[in-house]
Amino acid sequence: MAGLERRLQAGHELEQVASVASVFVSRIDTMVDARLEECRKRGSNAVDIGRLQGKAAVANSKMVYQAFKEMFSSPRFASLQKYGAALQRPLWGSTGTKNPAYSDLHYVEPLIGPFTVNTVPPATYDAILDHCSPVLTLEAELESAALVFSSLEDQGIHMSEVLERLEADGVAAFEKSFDGLQKNLAEKIKAMSGSGQKART
Repeated sequence: MAGLERRLQAGHELEQVASVASVFVSRIDTMVDARLEECRKRGSNAVDIGRLQGKAAVANSKMVYQAFKEMFSSPRFASLQKYGAALQRPLWGSTGTKNPAYSDLHYVEPLIGPFTVNTVPPATYDAILDHCSPVLTLEAELESAALVFSSLEDQGIHMSEVLERLEADGVAAFEKSFDGLQKNLAEKIKAMSGSGQKART
C-alpha cells in the first residue's frame, strides 16, 4: 500500500499494478517438524508432538489470510481502490507434499479461498484433477489454527523465529539465483561480443 501511495502521489496510474504476497508453505512444516522431533528426543510427550506435526504451515497460511482480509478491507486501501488499485493476493508456494506421511493435497485442500493463488507442481496438479474436493476451506477451523501456534510455543518453538529464519534463507537463495543469472548473462554477452568482432575481422 505504501508503494501504491507513492505511485499515486507521483501522478502515475494504479490500474496496471499487480502483485502477490508469496508464502512458501511446506518449508514451514519441514523446519517445524524437525524441531518437534528434537522435542520428542528430549522427552516431550510423543502424542502431543504427533498432533502438531504437519500442522504449522497450514495454520500459518490461515493466519496470513486473515491478515490479508484485514489489511485490504481497511479505509487506507479503500482510498486507493478509488484510483484502480488491485488487491495484493496471497500466493501459496512450495505446496507439493514433501513428507510421504502426509496427503498429496496436504497444502492444497485446506487453503482454498477467494483471491488466492496456489502455484502447485505438476504431480500435485495431477492429484487435484484426480481427487481434490474443491470447497472453500481457508477460513475453516481458525481457532484450531491459532491453537497450533500456542501449542508450539508450549514446546519452545516460536513461529516468529521460524518465519524470520525461513525468510532470511529464502531471500539469500533468491539472491544467489539472481546473481548466478546475471553472471551467466554477462558471460554470454561477452562471448557474443567476441564472436562479432572475429566475424568483422
